[in-house]
Amino acid sequence: METTPLTQQVIEFNDKVLQDELHRLGLKVNHHEENIRFLKSEVNTVQESIADLRIKLGKGVVIANNGASVQEAETLVIQSILNQEKTAASLVCHLRKYEQTQIMKDVLGVVATLGKVNDDNLSSLLSEYLGIDNMLGLVCKTYNCIKDLEIYDNKGIIDKKEGIHRLAGTIGRPLDGRFTVFCLENIRPFSGKVMIDDRQRHLILHKPRLPSGEAPPGFLGFAVNMIHMDEAYLGYLTPNGHGLRETLFYSLFSHLQVYKTTADLRSAIPLINDGAISLDGGIFRPNGSFCLGDRKNVEVKFTVTANLVDSSTHGSTTMEYQVKLKNWEKERLVEDLKREEELLKQVKDLFANLKQQLMDSRLISPPVAKVSPTNRSPATPGSNQFSATRGSNHFAASPGSSPFAATPRSNPFAGTPGNSSFAAKPPHMR
Repeated sequence: METTPLTQQVIEFNDKVLQDELHRLGLKVNHHEENIRFLKSEVNTVQESIADLRIKLGKGVVIANNGASVQEAETLVIQSILNQEKTAASLVCHLRKYEQTQIMKDVLGVVATLGKVNDDNLSSLLSEYLGIDNMLGLVCKTYNCIKDLEIYDNKGIIDKKEGIHRLAGTIGRPLDGRFTVFCLENIRPFSGKVMIDDRQRHLILHKPRLPSGEAPPGFLGFAVNMIHMDEAYLGYLTPNGHGLRETLFYSLFSHLQVYKTTADLRSAIPLINDGAISLDGGIFRPNGSFCLGDRKNVEVKFTVTANLVDSSTHGSTTMEYQVKLKNWEKERLVEDLKREEELLKQVKDLFANLKQQLMDSRLISPPVAKVSPTNRSPATPGSNQFSATRGSNHFAASPGSSPFAATPRSNPFAGTPGNSSFAAKPPHMR
């Protein structure tokens, strides 16, 4: 069935109305999607703040080393290093305790003495994760310091009469075996951003996220940001402006994650790239291996101190209030997010229905009847093939002539020469 031009105009008008409505709905879809992305980002930010506050709140009151003072705790760590006889770390601690030498001026210290934590269990776990060799590692400021520590002869053999080996021999504490040395000048630093307004220069790391956008259950933070440094080491920066957290501790821990339980850790394995530990003793290394079995006493570990956060009643109350405010803020954001997601669903459904309606209308639209200019209706002016054209008459005589008038010297009823059809015949031939 073919449509008339008027019907086709109606169809085209309806088609344009549907297209305009689809365009409007498309803009609304984009608007709601942008709102959802913004709200999810805000929820993630609030969740990170809540997690950080809960870590501080949950670990604010800690007794260092079973009631020992901070000074006593530091002394215990130094003594544990001195007990590791015939090691470079014990030699350095001995020299720092009794005398200073030129060779020691660029040795910043031993890894175990450069950081503190606010929990004895966490200290043991981090120390076990690093291992005794790393905990006893020396930290040098420059590469020249490393060259001065150990000298070689022409055959590549260690010259025991030079460097740190000479010092060890003079005080009767000869070194045995290898020892680890970290050169801050050669460590590749953390490439991300740090909290500039934070005295401790904590690293800005992206927390692991579930598909829902929330942090995995039991996630407490990153080990590299759980190390506390004394004021004496906070001021040290490499020639490129990087501190100990961005160089030494990031090279040791990288993005090592900390969880409450081993069950939490194992459920978050898909989100772990650089290993993880749990407060109940679980260790998952970056190479994919697990540490199983009973834990052993760690001989050398980080100093434990209770002075990392404000553990007073006022400070604790303030943090609890901040957690409540953040939770309220999160609830409001989640409600707004759910509302935006519902509105987005409604708009998408309406968009899909209108799009299908537009496609259906285009499929069922009949073709338009095309009118040929030579097949006109007799009623159309100028369409009667029997009518004379303007300025012409088939039966009209030319100017100055009559249609029925004979031409000069001719008889209209007379036959032409040789033709007797209309010629007059004699009476005897009629």
